[in-house]
Amino acid sequence: MPFDHNHHYHPALLRLLPPGPGRALDVGCGDGRFARKLAAAGMTVEGIDLSDEMLARAASAGSPGPGTVEYRRADVTAEPLAPESYAYISCLASLHHVPFETVTRLRDALAPGGVLAVLGCARPSRPSDYARELAAVPANALARLLVFAGDRLNGGADPVAKAPVRMDFPPLTDVRRDSARLLPGSTVRPLLFWRYLLVWRKPTDHPAAG
Repeated sequence: MPFDHNHHYHPALLRLLPPGPGRALDVGCGDGRFARKLAAAGMTVEGIDLSDEMLARAASAGSPGPGTVEYRRADVTAEPLAPESYAYISCLASLHHVPFETVTRLRDALAPGGVLAVLGCARPSRPSDYARELAAVPANALARLLVFAGDRLNGGADPVAKAPVRMDFPPLTDVRRDSARLLPGSTVRPLLFWRYLLVWRKPTDHPAAG
């Protein structure tokens, strides 16, 4: 059934956009659905991914405007990122595919006042995390049922391409610890559908990478 946990949180991620138009980088952009939403919000978007199939699907969808989207095949751990060049950087279910320290490259690529938003996957670490995972099971089943019913009423859903999936998730305690160390002042908030939201806003007086 076509209920997607990442898509469910797109509105929350869009609410984190800094004011005004600017450049955005969507890391692990997949089929480009979120990148297109950033463009619809007026951003000039670069979407990067390692999957040629997903990039082809993303490019075929075009851009809704008023902003633009450009896609390219790139490895975020090696891609040259100009310092302080992006107002917004997003990673949707992609950070666990690379070393967590990759956030330092994204941190340095943010302009002062810019926002890094990571919708990540992690293993539960605390009793409250396990309780949240249990609560997600019936909520997930209900959401899938509602989406399925809506699609049936509207003639059926279009086939949805799936990006490559890696199920080796870090513990949430490690995410909290490493975020505090590498992104001072960041917040990590566990979410219902097996996700967490990491947000870091670059201080306006943050020194440039040297």
